[in-house]
Amino acid sequence: MSVALLILCLLLGASERAGGQGTSQAADPEEALLQLLDQAQKLKEAGGYSEAVPLVERALDLARRSLGPEHLGTAMALSRLATLRQLQGGFTRAETLFQQSLAIYEKALGPDDVAVAQSLSNLALLYVDKGGYKQAEPLYQRAIKIEEKALGPEHPEVASLLNNLGELYRLAGAYDLAEQLSQRALTNSEKALGPQHPQLVVYLNNLAAVYRAKGDYVRAEALMQRALQIYRSSLGAEHPNVATMMNNLGALYAQKGDYARAELFSQQSLAIQEKALGAEHPALVPALNALTSIYHARGEYVRAEPLYRRALAIREKALGPEHPDVATSLNNLAFVYSNKGDYGQAMPLFQRALEINEKALGHNHPAVALVLNNLASVYRNVGEFSRAEPLYKRALTITEEALGPEHPDTAMYLHNLAQLYSASGQVAQAIPLMARGNDIRERNLAYILTTGSEAQKLSYMATLAGETDATITLHTRLAPNDPQAPRLALLTVLRRKGRVLDTMAESVSALRRRLDPHGRALLERLAAARAQLAALVLRSPAQGDPAQRQAEIAKLLIEADRLETEINSQSVGYKTQTQPVTLERVQAALPPGAALVEVVSYRPYNPQAKVGERSGAERYVAYVLKKEGAPASVELGDSAAIDTEVARFRKALMNPKRGDVKQVARALDERVMRPIRKLLGEVRTVFLSPDGQLNLIPFEALVDEQDRYSVETYSFTYLTSGRDLLRLQVHAESRQPPTVLANPLYEQSQAASEMSQLRPGSGERRSADLSQAKFAPLPGTAEEAKAISATLPKPEVRTGAQATEGALKQVTGPVILHIATHGFFLPDQPQPAESETRGLSIGVGSEGPSLQQVILSENPLLRSGIALAGANQLRGGAGEDGILTAFEAAGLDLWGTKLVVLSACETGLGEVGNGEGVYGLRRALVLAGSESQVITLWQVSDTATRDLMAAYYKRLQAGEGRAEALRQVQLGMLRGGKQASGGQQRGLQSDVGSDGSERDWSHPFYWASFIQSGDWRSLGEQATTAK
Repeated sequence: MSVALLILCLLLGASERAGGQGTSQAADPEEALLQLLDQAQKLKEAGGYSEAVPLVERALDLARRSLGPEHLGTAMALSRLATLRQLQGGFTRAETLFQQSLAIYEKALGPDDVAVAQSLSNLALLYVDKGGYKQAEPLYQRAIKIEEKALGPEHPEVASLLNNLGELYRLAGAYDLAEQLSQRALTNSEKALGPQHPQLVVYLNNLAAVYRAKGDYVRAEALMQRALQIYRSSLGAEHPNVATMMNNLGALYAQKGDYARAELFSQQSLAIQEKALGAEHPALVPALNALTSIYHARGEYVRAEPLYRRALAIREKALGPEHPDVATSLNNLAFVYSNKGDYGQAMPLFQRALEINEKALGHNHPAVALVLNNLASVYRNVGEFSRAEPLYKRALTITEEALGPEHPDTAMYLHNLAQLYSASGQVAQAIPLMARGNDIRERNLAYILTTGSEAQKLSYMATLAGETDATITLHTRLAPNDPQAPRLALLTVLRRKGRVLDTMAESVSALRRRLDPHGRALLERLAAARAQLAALVLRSPAQGDPAQRQAEIAKLLIEADRLETEINSQSVGYKTQTQPVTLERVQAALPPGAALVEVVSYRPYNPQAKVGERSGAERYVAYVLKKEGAPASVELGDSAAIDTEVARFRKALMNPKRGDVKQVARALDERVMRPIRKLLGEVRTVFLSPDGQLNLIPFEALVDEQDRYSVETYSFTYLTSGRDLLRLQVHAESRQPPTVLANPLYEQSQAASEMSQLRPGSGERRSADLSQAKFAPLPGTAEEAKAISATLPKPEVRTGAQATEGALKQVTGPVILHIATHGFFLPDQPQPAESETRGLSIGVGSEGPSLQQVILSENPLLRSGIALAGANQLRGGAGEDGILTAFEAAGLDLWGTKLVVLSACETGLGEVGNGEGVYGLRRALVLAGSESQVITLWQVSDTATRDLMAAYYKRLQAGEGRAEALRQVQLGMLRGGKQASGGQQRGLQSDVGSDGSERDWSHPFYWASFIQSGDWRSLGEQATTAK
């Protein structure tokens, strides 16, 4: 530090110690100068910018007259005055003042002095406020270079500059650079100042902001909680800085959709600020805005409006009517009126906000673009399309220039302009804009989904639902004859449907491919957390203190979420570089003569309707993509009506005594499969990606116009999304021989063989109290294991007391995993189990439902699972409970497993999530890494399943494909009781009925429950081996 600057700093300290002495008592001009600046600083900190300005102007005049125009005291006064003008929104005047100050420092101290670095940083910060990121970046870089040379790269002052540059990159959307610099700033400061220094809070908060922007809410929350703790410890619970951090946390919770917690934090923040600073301090505005944004998101406009008005009044009084922050408040208030449909009040507020921003920030600032966009939306909503168009275009141009062509805001404005053209009938212009916006979203999506837990990824994907609906609607309703519209719609669906499952599976497999001790420890800790959570959920609520149990469950949920996030982060460097999803790549992955049928549930979007009425009722649409040619599509109809037919169909299928199953199947076929058949033409191999409730039916059992089941015409392979075809091109080598678990010893004492009823808990969702369940022995599974083991090469077979949960968790990539046992899916309502099925009876005991509390944020994977040895006492040995939930199954190491067969009840069921498939064992097995799965859709017959499985494995070993082998067995069962033309008996003959008995398995209850998903090829057919 220069001698002159050091003297000024020492004088400033002396003036502060003198405390309260007036400038008239200061005989020395430098001391008088510093006293004036000190008084102005105190006014500035209290929000009195207007009162502080005259004092600084007096100080500047004094410095110029007494010390000279090129004295360091003059430079300091110029810088202080520039900061105040910046706070007041006078950016042009502030820029001139900062430049004058910088010139004095450079001349007096040389270009490499730390005072020059600080002056450069001040000017850069001004440019950031103005949106001049390109102007600010080289100034920050030069300042960092100066301070690193003068002070060393790990000095706290260097950390401050690194933090500022990181914040610039965050605002510009360069999140990788922002994270690197923010993390470096935090690390250096921790080393220099210690882990509890209050200065760290700024760096913790800014790094958290980067993670928020990336959708990594777990890391963001951890950093913000730590920052809050530091401030509370060092400043006390009632300090305004504590309130600021509480408000930031509230904003994070609101971003996650946790509005109740967000409201609580923001209210507490506001109360602290009001008590400490008064009711009209500008620092209250962020808390007011946070509260209003919560009410706004919930549609509570009556509560939002007065708070926005209060924030506006505070800012106008403190900052003046022309400040950019006033423009922000005007924009917020106008947005409420716009959403209420009160365009008459919204429009003048938007126009005033625009005028303020253009005057203060210039015509090319991102804040100007935002107001232009909102004003354009008002014109669009009132039908004045010609006035809206130039505003949307200008907002887009500003954003592309200021933030870049790939920024999320650019995508938003592209979509808005596309919707304007859609509403005005200019659909041909809308399609390329929507396509470009979706491309930007895709690039950002690929980046955002590299971090965060599964829940966080799902939350982010939910924010894109409206855009996806609009893209599909653009094709189905607005441009049905435009050849580009169906391509765009299908491409968008392929990119987004099943995306989270695909990403999560790739993260785990990437870590397993390059497993090091740290990665192995992460996976083991996640598996342990899931096992503990499952045990707590399944334990009787009567055991232990309910409040403590709920606290333990909440803690484990958070821990599992955190570990998922860390696994995703750790696996980023190991993931294979995947090529983008395109229709051409999906077509190339289809085998000859096959077609992809992609069914999607969407809400038609009417761009001409009023705000709040633009989304219609859900509908199903099917896209058909063949090996060659353009995609075709057909609307299947109202989702609710189809789902009603699905429920009727499932009910008929689950009762082998129903004689009307074909009539019910024909009715659903007419709605769903018949329209698709017209598009399939001669195709007989179908890769089917259902959506919604259609995930829960076997399309094989639908009946066509010729009274034939679909299985007689088509071979179906089920996918979560057509993008699975690309993932399935790569496989891993198996690491263990086939593994069979069957006929577990559920009751260690073998005393109980009757099934008791399982009481559901009370509340909206009912978690099973499996401590009351009794699983009956399944002798057919022992015969099944014996039959299939004879067809497999050197299988490892575990039955009885050896068929444990611990043994299953120890498998590592067996070529085949076959599990024959009881399975369960616990729905919201009690449902009876048929006798002699591999399912679990769920009912209400004679004393009524149990008092088990609903688990907060319950994972549906905890309501699906299979029973293993010791399940009846929830003691499976080695610390296990004998119940493997889907939540735990997701942590199995099945990387390299070609086929998993769950020969049990309801293993294909779960909670349906539109666009993400079924949340149950089906999803868990994909997450675990298995290539293909054979699963069930209802409670299956023990005897019929034994025979079906024996036949299936014979065909697999004969070289048939995984899908076709199952189909041929199903055909055999279907035809087994029928006489073919010419008098010859057609059926499985020796394949079915291993004990020589004649049976009629022709009802779909017996053969249609099993479906095959994932890789369809034979077990010996090779794809590309993953490295």
